[in-house]
Amino acid sequence: MKRNCSSAVIAATTAAGLALASPSALAEPATYVLDEEHFSMAFEIMHIGYAPVMGMFRDVEGQFEYDEETKELTSGTLTFKSKSVFTNHDKRDDHLRNEDFLNSGKFPDITFEVTGFETTGDNTGVVTGDLTLLGQTRPVDVDVILNKSAEYPIGHKEYTLGLTAETTLNRSDWGMTYGIENDLVGDEVRLRFGLEAIRESGWF
Repeated sequence: MKRNCSSAVIAATTAAGLALASPSALAEPATYVLDEEHFSMAFEIMHIGYAPVMGMFRDVEGQFEYDEETKELTSGTLTFKSKSVFTNHDKRDDHLRNEDFLNSGKFPDITFEVTGFETTGDNTGVVTGDLTLLGQTRPVDVDVILNKSAEYPIGHKEYTLGLTAETTLNRSDWGMTYGIENDLVGDEVRLRFGLEAIRESGWF
């Protein structure tokens, strides 16, 4: 009877240990790195009131720490190279890179640093962060949708998050005022992101 009792105690202890060691119990933030081959960021700004001009930044990198079990985003950074701006018009792109707009020679990087995150639904949330542009830093709220999280079916085969995000801001808040007074270029800028982020190997 003692042997059976001891076996039962060991079995129970083992089961409890396994339960405590389950993925949900050990959940912690994982590092996700931006897949630069599957990232799109479009901006839209009105031109003389006629129609919006649309463009993008083609050079971006970033990563973030996210706990999918608890839906906690603990940190993250995106860096855009201002010189990589693209609107499918060479002369306009050169103008966007000069002192009237992005001043790429003096400010090569545009950065977004995560400062907070609030869950708003099963797969939605609001990311709060500091956007640094033209040497000035201002807070920005970004609406985020988690579209999918799973092992990638092709290529790298790593666990991947797929996200959509968008926000609207006024460029004048960062001191970019060219063309606003005479209504040549709008102040409001609409931003939309589509991205895939790969969980770093070695995370368990």
